[in-house]
Amino acid sequence: MRVKYVLSEVFTGLWRNVTMTIAMIITMAVSLTMLGGGLMLFWQIDRMETFFFARVEVSIFLKADITGEQRTALDEELRADPLVDSVEYESKQQAYDNFTQLYEDSPDLVESVKPDTLPESFRVKLKNPEKFKEISERYQDKAGVDDIVDQKELLGRVFSILGSIQSGALIVSIFQGVAALLLVANTIQVAAYSKRREVAVMKLVGASNWFIQAPFVLEAVFAGLIGAILAFAFLFTGWWVMFSEGGRLESLETVLTPVRWQDVLLMLPILAGISALVSAVTGWITLRFYVRV
Repeated sequence: MRVKYVLSEVFTGLWRNVTMTIAMIITMAVSLTMLGGGLMLFWQIDRMETFFFARVEVSIFLKADITGEQRTALDEELRADPLVDSVEYESKQQAYDNFTQLYEDSPDLVESVKPDTLPESFRVKLKNPEKFKEISERYQDKAGVDDIVDQKELLGRVFSILGSIQSGALIVSIFQGVAALLLVANTIQVAAYSKRREVAVMKLVGASNWFIQAPFVLEAVFAGLIGAILAFAFLFTGWWVMFSEGGRLESLETVLTPVRWQDVLLMLPILAGISALVSAVTGWITLRFYVRV
């Protein structure tokens, strides 16, 4: 009987303040969507770092006037180097073929480049990518070497930018979360005030604080769970449109690690748990310190 009464009071309270309830649900959904997106972006960046840094290479670009003897000597020295895992030579023609394939969607750019304008190079994979400085110092002044580029440094700059975007998304979600918490607290205060006479009567007949507070707390939890479900729906829809088979950004998976649908599904229990816990704690604190029931 008590459970039935509490649940009926929850739905009555939600309907009585339906406008504020809808506003609370929408605010919670937006903040949880931002939070879920930030978490997925964090996992994706971490996965991309692991994937690309494991395949990072050092590019040793050769001078245009390098001789065959110098090229052969450099090739043999690199293959015998204990720091080197593998070596691949890329001729000017191979560099041009790779360039045209990479920028096939920009014909004007491709036409402006000729095979002779691109340098030949050695693509060197290190056993330990952290040893780039030693490799650079060892080969920078070798005959025929023009420049040495560490792909890890370039990737680091890219991931630094992605990390800034990730931090920005999390900061926005935090502000949205604070707004949602304030709205939850305000909604509970209004609901408690509208039922102040009923609460007073219940206190007079000896009802416990838990029995009186439960409907208000459950109202906040229910609204939070609806917001979490909506947030999951937004995230899943975004993933389906962008990254599923036939999605608009599916082609990016040839250069980026795929966004796994398992990560999207994992967002539902995570967001539901966060919203329920935060809503319950906020409701309890509001009733305990701001509303005398």
